[in-house]
Amino acid sequence: MSTRLQPGDTAPDFTLPSDTGEEVTLSSLRGRRVIVYFYPAAMTPGCTKQACDFSDSIDRLRSEGFEVLGISPDKPEKLAKFRERDGLTITLLSDPDKTVLTEYGAFGEKKLYGKVVEGVIRSTFVIDADGTVELAQYNVKATGHVAKLRRDLGLTD
Repeated sequence: MSTRLQPGDTAPDFTLPSDTGEEVTLSSLRGRRVIVYFYPAAMTPGCTKQACDFSDSIDRLRSEGFEVLGISPDKPEKLAKFRERDGLTITLLSDPDKTVLTEYGAFGEKKLYGKVVEGVIRSTFVIDADGTVELAQYNVKATGHVAKLRRDLGLTD
């Protein structure tokens, strides 16, 4: 099992390709709080629900100083189809070799339908303006997660 991040840890920096082909680097977002969430696969029901919830909330989150990055092992081409199909407005990043997923403890053993398998652990991190982990949540639920995250952060609806 990979090491799990805790509040107070320095967030591992990364540069990953987005669904639009541009490179996104976490450290380039210093000065803003960043929500980084990891999900197993684009265009699956739970991941679609979660991505749509983040997209529906992005204007409000940005007005409160947050940026949102969704990361999966999917290739940029699949992420572009996901964005187009569901009208997503958040930044989607591709980590096909699972390096960043592993650095964040979001890839490893998990239970799926009662069996232990290796895969993406649905996780969310809030990184503060200085690049420090403010909140680390593992094994989050896809449905209702954004509303719960807003409550955890003390943000009003």
